[in-house]
Formats: sequence, structure tokens, C-alpha cells
Amino acid sequence: MRFAINLLWVVFGGGLIVTIEWLLIGALLCLTLIGIPFGIACFHIAGLTIWPLGREAIRADMIGQKAGPGAGCANVIWFPAGLLLALIHAVFGFLLCVTIIGIPFGIIHFKLAEHALAPLGKRIVSTEMAQAARARALEKRLSGALGDPG
Repeated sequence: MRFAINLLWVVFGGGLIVTIEWLLIGALLCLTLIGIPFGIACFHIAGLTIWPLGREAIRADMIGQKAGPGAGCANVIWFPAGLLLALIHAVFGFLLCVTIIGIPFGIIHFKLAEHALAPLGKRIVSTEMAQAARARALEKRLSGALGDPG
């Protein structure tokens, strides 16, 4: 079922258009030495935009990976470009939400808009892995709040 919905997303939900957009921006950023980390992040998000169902972008530290040096500062530098990309996703989302059939695709665009604002330091994982990582992080926070040593 995911395959069919992802295929509909690519054809009718704007998936192909926004993926090309992310790839072009990533390629342009990789032309400069300073832009390479931003370009690589764009390529990761492009992979999510072409086939979004069944995958999510989560913070790298939630799955035991390092985000890379300066990911937080880099996201601040990225923010103006990310705001433009988020706005594009939001417009697609609003246009798709006008119809009842387009609402699920609109919701995907709104999620992608969130990722467009701060793409560095995120990893694309399966939905199941993302849920497990969130549950583990919540368990750690609860044990810390309750004073448990573990």
C-alpha cells in the first residue's frame, strides 16, 4: 500500500517537483566548499521528498549518531534559505488541502516544511525506527525526571 501511495505522491502530490528543487539546490550548494554540508543535507531531504511514506527525518542523536560539528550553528546560517523552502512546501500543502483527496499529501508537505527549516543533523530512517527512538528518548527523560539512576 505504501508503494502505491508513494507513487501517487510522486505523480500528483508534487513529490517530483520538490525533489528536483531539493536536488538542484543541493547541487548548487556543493559548488562551493562552504556549501558542501548544506548540499549533502539537501540530498538527504531530497531522498525523503521523493519517497516520504514509511520514512522520517529525526535528529541524529536520537539514533546514537553524532550530528556533526556545528550542526546547530549551521542550521542558523541555513535558516533564510530554509524559510524559502518551507514556504514553498507550505504553499503546496495549502493548495493540496483545498481538496479532500489532497489532504494527506498536504500534511506531508507541512512535515517537509518543518524539515526544511533545519535539515542539518537529521537522519532519514524508517518510521518504525523513528518511533522506537522517540520511545527510548522519552523513557530516558522520564527516568531522569523521576530520579532513577538508569
